[in-house]
Amino acid sequence: MVVAPSVRSFREQEWRTYRDLRLRALADSPDAYGGTLAGEAIRADATWADRLALGANRRWDLPLLAEVVAEPIGSACRKSDKSEPALANVYQMWVAPTYRGLGAGRLLLDTIIAWATTVNVRCVALGVTCGDTSATRLYMRAGFTPVGEPEPLRLGSGVLAQPMQIQLSGNAE
Repeated sequence: MVVAPSVRSFREQEWRTYRDLRLRALADSPDAYGGTLAGEAIRADATWADRLALGANRRWDLPLLAEVVAEPIGSACRKSDKSEPALANVYQMWVAPTYRGLGAGRLLLDTIIAWATTVNVRCVALGVTCGDTSATRLYMRAGFTPVGEPEPLRLGSGVLAQPMQIQLSGNAE
């Protein structure tokens, strides 16, 4: 029997789980993120704990955990900037390979979009590595469309990332 994934906010004390998922994501998909495994792996425990503590202000940051029967299987982070409250960004989206195809990625996105509609965010943005990938297809099925030209994934990288956005029609000014 396949158990459906669930999504919830990380709790502040779950920084180790957050760290472990982030490092697994970087090891699994090194060309999908602006950060690198080498750069993240050396972060102090206090830095990881601080990241989740910042997420306690759910208006600006929302670190999400995907689980199957209490087993952590993925995560995503939604960030907003006080200077641009009508825009939310999706970062660090990842689902463990053995759990892909169960709907966890879509559930993470749907949770972020549902939150955005409740606080009058007009646009949710993200970047995805260029190519016909499962991540790109997921974002397009969720309603994201490419905007602008691809940009370098990170300084010094030859990998390009395509900015994408979804406009939330119910939140127009």
